[in-house]
Amino acid sequence: MSAPVDDPLARERSHLSESRSALRAMREDVESLDISDVTANWVNAEVLARQIEERIKALADLSDTPLFFGRLDYLHAPGADQAEGAEGERFYIGRRHVHDHDGDPMVIDWRAPVSQPFYRASKKDPMDIALRRRFGYTGGDLTAYEDEHLSDPAEAATTSKLLQQEIERPRVGPMRDIVATIQPEQDEIVRSGLSGTVCVQGGPGTGKTAVGLHRVAYLLYAHRERLARTGTLVIGPNRSFLHYIEQVLPALGELAVRQATVDDLVAGNVEVRGTDEAATAIVKGDARMAEVLRRAVRAHVSMPTEPVVVVRGSRRWRVSAYELEEIVRELLSNTSRYRDGRDFRYGAAREALPQRIAHAVLVQMERSGEAPDDRVQDAVARNSAVKAAVKEIWPPVDPAKLVLRLLTDADFLAVHAEGVLSADEQKTILWAKPVRSVKSAKWSAADAVLIDETTDLVRRTHSLGHVVLDEAQDLSPMQYRAVGRRCTTGSATVLGDLAQGTTPWATRSWDEALAHLGKTDGVIEELTAGFRVPTDVITYASRLLPHIAPGLTPVASVRENPGFFEVRTVAGPAEVVAACGELLRNEGSTGLIAADARIPELSEALASAGITHLSPGEETTRDTRLTLVPASLAKGLEYDYVVLDEPQAVVDGEPDERTGLRRLYVTLTRAVSGLIVTHTAPLPWQLA
Repeated sequence: MSAPVDDPLARERSHLSESRSALRAMREDVESLDISDVTANWVNAEVLARQIEERIKALADLSDTPLFFGRLDYLHAPGADQAEGAEGERFYIGRRHVHDHDGDPMVIDWRAPVSQPFYRASKKDPMDIALRRRFGYTGGDLTAYEDEHLSDPAEAATTSKLLQQEIERPRVGPMRDIVATIQPEQDEIVRSGLSGTVCVQGGPGTGKTAVGLHRVAYLLYAHRERLARTGTLVIGPNRSFLHYIEQVLPALGELAVRQATVDDLVAGNVEVRGTDEAATAIVKGDARMAEVLRRAVRAHVSMPTEPVVVVRGSRRWRVSAYELEEIVRELLSNTSRYRDGRDFRYGAAREALPQRIAHAVLVQMERSGEAPDDRVQDAVARNSAVKAAVKEIWPPVDPAKLVLRLLTDADFLAVHAEGVLSADEQKTILWAKPVRSVKSAKWSAADAVLIDETTDLVRRTHSLGHVVLDEAQDLSPMQYRAVGRRCTTGSATVLGDLAQGTTPWATRSWDEALAHLGKTDGVIEELTAGFRVPTDVITYASRLLPHIAPGLTPVASVRENPGFFEVRTVAGPAEVVAACGELLRNEGSTGLIAADARIPELSEALASAGITHLSPGEETTRDTRLTLVPASLAKGLEYDYVVLDEPQAVVDGEPDERTGLRRLYVTLTRAVSGLIVTHTAPLPWQLA
C-alpha cells in the first residue's frame, strides 16, 4: 500500500521497506544461481561457489543498521547538461547499493561519486544539491528526518540535530555504524587517492579510527580489482581494540579485510614468551638496529681465495678467484641498496651466485667454439664444485639464529655494532644468561621485530596494496619498519595522536614516523574538531597537553551538549563502585578505568556489590553494561560514561612520568557523555 502523499515520513518508511524487499530479492537471485553447467572443472566450481557465498554474505540485511541514512535531491541529473529547466534526480545514500528488478537504483553506496555531496555540500558550496535530508532511526525503524535546502539563499545554515543525536546516542553492543557521521574534512581524507600515503594526527574524539576504516572501505570500492590482487590490512594496537572495531567494516559495505596487531605480523618466526625492561626495548626498537643487523648478515659473505674448476666430460673449465671476487662484489653492491627497495636480498643473491658462476663458464665455452644453451648453464650451476664454492662463499643465514648470536655473543655484537651502538647500549641488549637454542630462548616482542627485519634482509617480505595503521604513535622505529615492509609497493593510512603515545619509545613527530615507515612523501593531515568527547571533559584533559605534547593543537569539542563531568574525593573502592552504580542508571555503556595494579581490588568490590562486569573487547548487553578496563588497554575504546579511578596511580603505573601522564590523558578521554574522576590520593599537579 502506498504512503499518503502529504506524509513525507510515511513515504520514506515506504521507500525503506521497498528497499529492504529489493535487497532481499537481490540475495535470493544469487542464492538461486545454478553453476552446475557453467564450470569447466572442480577448481573453477570451487572458486565460483566461494564467490557466490561471499556475494550472499555481502547482500545480508543488517537489521540494526540503517539501509540508508540520507537523501540527496540534485537540481540537475549528475553529469547532465545543467541548462535551465533540466530535470534533477534523487538518490538515497546508504551502506551499500540496492536496485530494483529493473536495475534502477533504490539505494546508492556511500562511496559512489554521486554520494560525495552528502558529506561535502554546504550553503557556501551546495554542489548542485537542492535538498539534503538526514534520517533518524530508533533500532532499525526510521523515526525522523531533517532537511537542508542547500541551494536556497533564504535558509540559514544550521547544525544538524540528528547528526548530534547520532554522535551522542548511547552505545550498547559493538561499535556502531558510523558512516552517517563523517564530516567534510574527514571525507576529504577518506576519498584521497590510493597511490598516496596519508598520516592523520587527531586528538581524542576527532574520528581518526572512523576515517581509517572508511578509507579502507572506500579504497576497496574504488580500486577493488587492484586491491583484490594485492591485499589490504588493518593494524591495531591490541586484540581488544581489533575486536571492538571488527563489526564496523561490514556496516560500511566490506567483509574481507584482514586485521592484525604488529605483534601478529612478526609472530611467525619465534614464540614470544619474554619481556624486556624499558631501557632494553628502547635500544632494540631503535632504527640503528637495522644497520647492526645488515652488517651481521653481510658478514657471512667471504671473498673467494680459490678458483672453481668445473669438469664436463673431458673438458675442465676454470673460473679464477679474481673473477669470482668480481661476481661476489657485484652481488654485494646490489644487496647494499636495501633502503631504496630495488636491491637483491641476501637469499636472492645467494641463489643468483651459482648462475653467475655458470655464466662465466658458458662464456669460456662459447669462446672455445661450443654453443651451450640455458640447459647447460643450469647443469653447470648444479655442479658439485659450484655448489661447494657457493656454500663456502655465501652460506645460508637463519634469521633467528643470527639475532640470538647478536644478543648472546658480546664479541659478535661489538664487531657489528661498532660506531652504531655505544658500549653501554650493547650491554643493555645483551642477555645475562646463555641460551642453548632458538626454541629454548625467551624471546621478547622487540626480539621478534629484530628477527622480522633480519628475515627481510634474507628474503623480501610480501607487500600489500594498502595498510591502515591505527594508534601508530606507540610504535618503535623498528616496528614502523616492520609495517613499512608490508606496503613497500603500496600505500598506507597512518592514524594516531602524539599526545597519546604511552610507550617509552613513542613517536616524537609524524615526519620521523613516516621516514621509518619508508613513506617520506606521505601527507600529514590534522583533525582538531572533537565530535565524541564532551566539552568539559576534553577541556580538563587538555590541561596535560603542555606537559606531554607541547605545541600540539588542543581538540575543540563541537558538541552542543557539554556532557557530565565531576571530580570526587572518595574514601575507598566502595565509593568508586557507588559512582559506577550512579552512571549505570543512565542508558548506554559504562567503563570503570583504573591502573592495572588496582583492577583485582576493584573487581572484588564490584562482585561484593553484586554488579557484573565485562573485560575489554567483550560486547555489552542490556543486562551487563559495565566494563572494567585496565589503563593499559583503554586506548581506542569509548564508553557513554566513565569512572576513572585514582589518576595518580595511572601515572605511577608507567616507567616514567611523561608516559604516565600520556596514559592518564588517554583514560580521561574515553567518555562520550559523562566522566566521574574519583581519587583518594592527591591528583597529579599537572591537572591543577
